[in-house]
Amino acid sequence: MPLLLLGFRDELTGRPWQPPARHWPGSPLVGGRDEQAGGTWLAVHPGVPRVACILNARGPQAPPDTRRSRGELPLRAATEGREALQNLHDDRAALARYDPFFLICADLDPKDTKDPKDPKDPDALMLSWDGTRAGLEQLQTPGTHLITNAGHTYPPTSGDSDAKAEHFGFKFAAHRPDADPAATIKDAWGDWLTLAGGDGLPETDPAAIIARRELPDGRLWGTTSVTLIALGADGLRYDFQPVPSDPTTWYGVDL
Repeated sequence: MPLLLLGFRDELTGRPWQPPARHWPGSPLVGGRDEQAGGTWLAVHPGVPRVACILNARGPQAPPDTRRSRGELPLRAATEGREALQNLHDDRAALARYDPFFLICADLDPKDTKDPKDPKDPDALMLSWDGTRAGLEQLQTPGTHLITNAGHTYPPTSGDSDAKAEHFGFKFAAHRPDADPAATIKDAWGDWLTLAGGDGLPETDPAAIIARRELPDGRLWGTTSVTLIALGADGLRYDFQPVPSDPTTWYGVDL
C-alpha cells in the first residue's frame, strides 16, 4: 500500500458528528459527517481510490456575510481530484469565502503506459490559504510528511520548531507499516497504532496529537476521532477510531 494517511480531528467536543459512511446521496464518497454544516473533515473515493482532508489554518476569517463551510472542500477534492485544488488556487474570489485552511488531496498517479500491470506512484498535493495568500505544494514521494495547523512541519524546512513534528515526525518515518488490507488492524498498522494513541504524552503537552483543552467559556476542545487510510493499486483500507486513545474502538469502515 504505497500511500498512507493518519488523520486526527480536533474540534469542540460538543459539536455533533456522524461516523464514516455514504452520507451524501448520489455520491460514492465515504467519510465522517459534520452535522452542523453538513460537510466533512476527510472523505475517500473508493473507486479511484482517492482521499482528501482539511485542516484549519491560522489567519483572518472570511467575512461573515459570505463565509462558506470549509467542510465542503474535502468533498469537492475527493470527487474531482487534484485539479480541484489547482482551480481553487487560481480563484481568489472563491477562496475569500473560506476561513484559512490546508486542503490535501492524494491518490495514485497513473503511469503513462496503459499496461494494467504497471505500478502507480502516490501523488499528494496541498493547497494552503491563510486568508490573504494561496499556495500549492506537491508533497514529495517517497517520504513522510507531517501537517499541523501551523503548516507543513515535517520534514523541517526552516529554523522554526514545532513540538509535534519534533516528537512524532521521525517516529512515523522510522516505522512505516505495510497496511496489508487482509491483515487485522493491529497487524496492518503496527507501531503507528501506538503513535496514533498519543505515544504516552499527556493531552495538555504541546507535542500531543491526542489533545484536550478546557476553554475559558467552559467548553471542551480536543481530538474527537482518528483515521487511518491506505491506498493501493488494488483498493483502499479505511480504519476509524471514534474514541481517541481507546484501542478497543478501532474498526474497519464498510466501503
